[in-house]
Amino acid sequence: MESFKYTFPATRKIVNRAHVGVVGSGDLEVLIEPCEESQTEVTIRTGITGFKDTWEAIIQRFFTQHDVAAKVKINDFGATPGVVTIRLAQALEVSFLDSNKK
Repeated sequence: MESFKYTFPATRKIVNRAHVGVVGSGDLEVLIEPCEESQTEVTIRTGITGFKDTWEAIIQRFFTQHDVAAKVKINDFGATPGVVTIRLAQALEVSFLDSNKK
């Protein structure tokens, strides 16, 4: 099992916690919660080794496009980059971004 941590500057606050997806064959779960700091903290745990560069590219691209201050935990069991992006987008939608910050 591998674990990665990333931090990005952020300004937009989310309102609620969210949990989307499941850890299972070829999928992942994303847990997101509000963060008081002006940053996004992403922690990834994956059972698939050797994809650190891929994870870094996916996470950096997503959080460069989505400026949200949040704590994000991703538990992976072999999801494709497309599934990772979809699950992250779903978690943001569920967390109800503050409409005053859009």
